[in-house]
Amino acid sequence: MNTLDFSFIIPVFNRPDEVNELLESITLLEGDFSFEIVIVEDGSNIDCKAIVASYIDRLNISYYFKPNSGPGDSRNFGMKKAKGNYYIILDSDCLLPKHYLLAVKNSLDNEFVDCFGGPDAAHHSFTSLQKAINFAMTSFITTGGIRGGKTKVDKFQPRSFNMGLSKAAFEASGGFGVIHPGEDPDLSIRLINLGFKTKLINEAFVYHKRRISWSKFYKQVNKFGLVRPILNQWHPKTAKLVYWLPTLFCLGFLASIVLFGLGIDLGLKLYALYFIVAFILALISSKSLVVAIQAIIAIAIQFFGYGYGFLKSTLALKFTKKTPEQVFPHLFFIHG
Repeated sequence: MNTLDFSFIIPVFNRPDEVNELLESITLLEGDFSFEIVIVEDGSNIDCKAIVASYIDRLNISYYFKPNSGPGDSRNFGMKKAKGNYYIILDSDCLLPKHYLLAVKNSLDNEFVDCFGGPDAAHHSFTSLQKAINFAMTSFITTGGIRGGKTKVDKFQPRSFNMGLSKAAFEASGGFGVIHPGEDPDLSIRLINLGFKTKLINEAFVYHKRRISWSKFYKQVNKFGLVRPILNQWHPKTAKLVYWLPTLFCLGFLASIVLFGLGIDLGLKLYALYFIVAFILALISSKSLVVAIQAIIAIAIQFFGYGYGFLKSTLALKFTKKTPEQVFPHLFFIHG
């Protein structure tokens, strides 16, 4: 592709303040090239139309309001409306560093791919809870660093909070499906199967705010666990043992408690060592005792929420004759 014409695609649902912060960060982007922004209001009760209007003089921006149909369908809607030939999809709760678009363009100029993903990071202004959850979601000791920016990932699967997609790849794949969450790895896998290349652009990170509580975080990671066996069923070649690790981690902890009751404490000592190492890493990265303590809570919630969801979904899909849509209807946006 000789010329890259970027279109930012941003679906939003009841988050005008987030959109304002994101758009403000976009006004500060470095680089002497043009781009457009497509805001897709997904049936919000509290819209951001006035916020978008306040940026008309500073940004090439368009605004669309549509009935609620989920983030995947809203991204597809935005890409159909966009004028560019390369789409950058962002969640509304992200902030962009000044160098973001330069990093994307330089990487694609050096090695073009039809789909890329970027890491997420915690901004210094984030709350201790946001920083703790960011550590749990991105640290090598919890997720293997895949979300946080691992440099070598086999057939990298970008995530839609920070994802690039060429117009050609969108048209060939049909875009995102109706599952949520999980629509982004599903699309990535289908793109790879179609012969498109993906990659991680480490320098193109975003500050992901994740305005979330402990209960919402549990619900989120539990859904991640529920979705993965569905993706494994749809795309059997992508199923890996590593997806079982949170479940095995939790079952191992329960087994360690039972063994402790029988006078064998090695298991609990190993778990204690793991959490001590995680605490030290969180303390070093955040330089905050509060964040480090909350990071331990976040890791425990993440492992249990995902692990339980993964096991529940695996058993449900294996021992029922129902489709994933029938077993877990809350994970799908079915239109019509």
